[in-house]
Amino acid sequence: MTTVRHLNGLRVLAAFCSSILLLAAPVNANEELPAEVQAVLAHRNIPDDRVSMQVHNLTQRKTILAFNADVARNPASTMKLLTTLVALDTLGPTFTWNTEVFLLGELRDGMLHGDILLKGYGDPYLVTERLWQLQRQLRALGVNHIDGNLLLDDSWFEQGDYDPGAFDREPLRAYNVAPNALMTNYKVLRYQFTPAGDKVNISHEPPLTNVAIVNRLRVAPGACRGYQRGIRIDADDDNGRFEFSGKFPAGCRKYSMDRAALDHNAYTYGLFKSLWSESGGSITGTYRNARAPTDVEPDLVFESLPLADVITKVNKHSNNVMARQLLLTLAAELRGPPGTEAEGRAIIEDWLQTRGMDFPELKLANGAGLSRDARITARHLTALLSYGFANRYMPEFIASLPLSGMDGTLSKRLDSARLRGMAHMKTGSLDHVSAIGGYTQARSGDRFSVVVLINYTNVHRGIGDEVQEALLNWVQDH
Repeated sequence: MTTVRHLNGLRVLAAFCSSILLLAAPVNANEELPAEVQAVLAHRNIPDDRVSMQVHNLTQRKTILAFNADVARNPASTMKLLTTLVALDTLGPTFTWNTEVFLLGELRDGMLHGDILLKGYGDPYLVTERLWQLQRQLRALGVNHIDGNLLLDDSWFEQGDYDPGAFDREPLRAYNVAPNALMTNYKVLRYQFTPAGDKVNISHEPPLTNVAIVNRLRVAPGACRGYQRGIRIDADDDNGRFEFSGKFPAGCRKYSMDRAALDHNAYTYGLFKSLWSESGGSITGTYRNARAPTDVEPDLVFESLPLADVITKVNKHSNNVMARQLLLTLAAELRGPPGTEAEGRAIIEDWLQTRGMDFPELKLANGAGLSRDARITARHLTALLSYGFANRYMPEFIASLPLSGMDGTLSKRLDSARLRGMAHMKTGSLDHVSAIGGYTQARSGDRFSVVVLINYTNVHRGIGDEVQEALLNWVQDH
């Protein structure tokens, strides 16, 4: 009972503080854009009514700029600020995901006579090296060979019908990969293209044995430029056979691209078998979907990286599928499996309400910002950032954001002498959408939250970056 009362007390306090911030936001706020920002907008012919901005002095607890702050706009990947903060605040920075391993047979002299089963609980970062580490732990149990099949249980999340080409008709793009409770390596292959005479050598990592490559690429004179360097990719219905054709520029010493392959479980089987074989093991069977036994304990439980590390990978590199994994994790962990997007959205809406933040315009979509329908206002993103700044996990949250001019999506942006290392900002970009939201420190030592949302034709082609930089330079003088 004491714990419940304590939690309720924290919620009331948080709601009170958030309400005060929301009420105070418009006070003394300048509704006219700074001259340097106006100059960029005029030069780039961006209408004022397509721009929303809010700058809040967190040190003095007052808003110094609020321009079209109550207009709902598409925030692109700045929506990840909401998803990651809710996950951090709800699950805690040390939360981990488990991947369970069951040995369904007799183990004799290094040979498992039977099947091996993996059950996933949504680990967003079960990449190649992590799966290799899982296999090392499996080896420590004495398993060297598997005379059976690989069984895969991904029932912790709802599968549903998902069209990876629905967003932009690019079904092989890594950002369009669907979430999955047993996702490995984001279901992505990295292709390397290297010219060799009049031909092009193609390799891919990881080297999955169940992926077939047909190479019809030829080298042609020219500089190393052009969309996909002239490479055309055609995939079969199962995304297991890829034909590469076109003319590759001779000016390219090498070129790489990431593309999705197979379905989730076929990919996991291919990766598991490839890594297992590389280390001298063998598996005689194939794979199939199955359910883990409920009457026995797993033989191995492989723990993920902590949530604080995961949200850093989500925000710094704007990883869409990892953000979607977080949304489904919230659903499965707090309301029971299978996790669904709808339940994840409901949890976030409840979280906002219990903290006194009413966002009636919010359209969360998939929680990653990869949506034409997502909406939020600059004022409400500002309220969210204020809550994050006052949160007990503030250091972990701020550290998860790209650092201006130094890493993540800002490694080559905001790198002037005035701005380099001065801001932790989440970027967002879609066709005709440019956004940024996060924290910066001014020359005065005061700390500010800054939000910029622009929805206008071609603003994603670097124009929005100029506006953001102009505003952050203005904040530096406050």
